[in-house]
Amino acid sequence: MAKHRKDRDSWGSLGDKNVYDWSSEEEEPDGRARPVQVLLVKDDHTFELDEGALSRILLAEEVRDREVVAISVAGAFRKGKSFLMDFMLRYMYNHASESWLGDRDEPLTGFSWRGGSERETTGIQIWSEVFLVDKPDGRKVAVLLMDTQGTFDSQSTLRDSATVFALSTMISSMQVYNISQNVQEDDLQHLQLFTEYGRLAMEETFLKPFQSMIFLVRDWSFPYEFPYGQEGGMKFLEKRLKISENQHEELQNVRKHIHSCFTNISCFLMPHPGLKVATNPHFDGRISEIDGDFLNNLKVLVPWLLSPHNIDVKEINGSKITCRGLVEYFKAYIKIYQGEELPHPKSMLQATAEANNLAAVAAAKDLYNKKMEEVCGGDRPFLAPSELQARHGAIREEALQVFRGVKKMGGEEFSRRYLQQLEGEVDEVFVQYIKHNDSKNIFHAARTPATLFVVIFVMYVAAGITGFVGVDIIASLCNMILGLALITLCTWAYIRYSGEYRELGAVIDQVAGALWDQAFYKLYNVAANHRHLYQHAFPGPQVEEGAEERDKKRD
Repeated sequence: MAKHRKDRDSWGSLGDKNVYDWSSEEEEPDGRARPVQVLLVKDDHTFELDEGALSRILLAEEVRDREVVAISVAGAFRKGKSFLMDFMLRYMYNHASESWLGDRDEPLTGFSWRGGSERETTGIQIWSEVFLVDKPDGRKVAVLLMDTQGTFDSQSTLRDSATVFALSTMISSMQVYNISQNVQEDDLQHLQLFTEYGRLAMEETFLKPFQSMIFLVRDWSFPYEFPYGQEGGMKFLEKRLKISENQHEELQNVRKHIHSCFTNISCFLMPHPGLKVATNPHFDGRISEIDGDFLNNLKVLVPWLLSPHNIDVKEINGSKITCRGLVEYFKAYIKIYQGEELPHPKSMLQATAEANNLAAVAAAKDLYNKKMEEVCGGDRPFLAPSELQARHGAIREEALQVFRGVKKMGGEEFSRRYLQQLEGEVDEVFVQYIKHNDSKNIFHAARTPATLFVVIFVMYVAAGITGFVGVDIIASLCNMILGLALITLCTWAYIRYSGEYRELGAVIDQVAGALWDQAFYKLYNVAANHRHLYQHAFPGPQVEEGAEERDKKRD
């Protein structure tokens, strides 16, 4: 449910404003606006969108058909993102007054924040009140403020960080990239990774996929090189993102990628807020305890971000998005990240270790294939199955030793699954070598016609005998089987000659093979067994033959 209160004259153009308090339990009695968790990161590192809370905020009657401006702050954890968002809230509520920062001894409230080294915000939170603002052209737009979970905390995987950052970038029209002290190369590489992860989830477009990216450099310590503020920030960023011929290709690609992703890129340099803010565990946001330089630049930064002239309406593929549309995009994007369509981002160590182990697997497989080709390749004659099995075992072990001998990153436990992968792939290849070797066996190749010839001969003899003794029914059945076998033999010969109807040929081979294995081969074993019993029952002639051979050797 929504509660209403009268406007506090935000932008001087607002009428009544709605203050929403959406919690999973009972509504707070005073109905104050508050942060609402819309994206939850579960303990098993999966994501869940609170569609109900998101819809209650963005589908409220006053805002649902308004074009939306979505402003998000993202970056590493414990770098003051929520602290900044609360000053942005103060401006949205009190910007008509020059003293929008509030009383000097008023605690800072809004999005949850605190000092310390442990993370505070998880997932994505949005402010439950959507602000209506008049643009200079007279359009009234809805402004949505989003706070995001910090990246690279001790409880989140790289995929968690990439997903939250990518989602906030995809949803927002203005993304503030909160960075500490300097824009370093790893900051740009992480931005490249996160934006690429977001771009993968979006439909391919010829336009740049994202809108405004604002690099906010906190605790800037070199104002003598580049002064605080937007002007110094733009000069600094231009130098950082400059592409030169003598740069390594990897560095050039990072910068080209960032330029290709965002329509507008800007930068603002902020001073340190002061030691009292950084070291006092009881600091509650009172501006009386914040350094003067920080406050002066804060008075410039927040209006620069949030003034009606500077805010950007959310666009996707060139079309302006309303609050109603943003809800649908939010649902669509989170479904993509909940599935397995996208590759999981990996740390530099993990990606390098995988490449290292895969290279070792490829080298070992190459050795195995090369040696097996020498044993039973295309120009080699048929090899007895037992000999082929023995040679395979020796070459397989040699290939595994090659894999084990390569220096690999990631440790033994990490490499074990690649060793198992190598063993599985080698065994699969060996099955193909067995089939290839069997195809060289002339008797194996002739098994199907030989089986059919035997069937024809047996049925011919059986039909003659049964017809002679007057059992005409059995004789007719034998003649029918003989005719069917003859037709099958002719069909098989045509398939082998023409190459057509290969599936039917495979069925004939399977039936003939089964008949050979289940009938003729067993009859052969029975006959061989009887011969063995006969030799044991009548050993005399064999003994005499053995004696004659010994006498010949003596002579």
